[in-house]
Amino acid sequence: MLVVISPAKRLDWAEQDVAVTAPDFQEDAIRLVKTARNLTLGDLKGLMHLSDDLAKLNRDRFKAFEDTPEPDVTRPAALAFAGDTYQGLEAGSLDADELAFAQDHLRILSGLYGVLRPLDAIQPYRLEMGSKLKTRRGANLYDYWRDDLSKALNVQGDKTGSDVLVNCASQEYFGAVALKALKLRVITPAFMEDKGQGPKIVSFFAKKARGAMARFIVQNRLKAPESLLDFNMGGYAFQPDLSTHDKPVFVRPYPA
Repeated sequence: MLVVISPAKRLDWAEQDVAVTAPDFQEDAIRLVKTARNLTLGDLKGLMHLSDDLAKLNRDRFKAFEDTPEPDVTRPAALAFAGDTYQGLEAGSLDADELAFAQDHLRILSGLYGVLRPLDAIQPYRLEMGSKLKTRRGANLYDYWRDDLSKALNVQGDKTGSDVLVNCASQEYFGAVALKALKLRVITPAFMEDKGQGPKIVSFFAKKARGAMARFIVQNRLKAPESLLDFNMGGYAFQPDLSTHDKPVFVRPYPA
């Protein structure tokens, strides 16, 4: 079983004492950075709806991006991303064996790096998958990545003997995966909060729960899809009456 999650806009650049690996799509990241360097501050603001300060920060990041980075300018991906999903994943508290399992079974979809392993060395960046960055391959990053993400996931599925992909990514990112080229069965769990008027998805909690589901899969070395239904972290419980074959729904009382 493989599981995919989205990256985060917010980064935690604290030093990490773990061995890192090289991203499979490093050359593509270099090409995309070179394209992004040609953008003006106004272009960057419009591309990702950034403030002036964030546009300047990301312009400087693209300028500083190294083709062959020194270790001190990179961090392992799963420990560098610091958004809601990563609060649920809590990668920093996984032990060495769990991180090793995650390295084989957890993937992070990225607008810049395509597909990342948890310990892949990344440089600070922000390039959202939905960005309409024009390249020779097309008008946006979906055009750029085409079937590459699906092929990479298929290869890892073959390596690990996995025939199921648990989609814990956002639609923005999973939309870049070409489903026709994907050989794996996709299961997309949903997480809802019940305020007493019927369960609803609350974005912040759903993102955190998707990270917690990825952690649950890693810590329990899950292989069978049925095992996903035992997920109970954070007070969630499987709701069969709201679920379908490939979309299990988990509900909890709305946090007080």
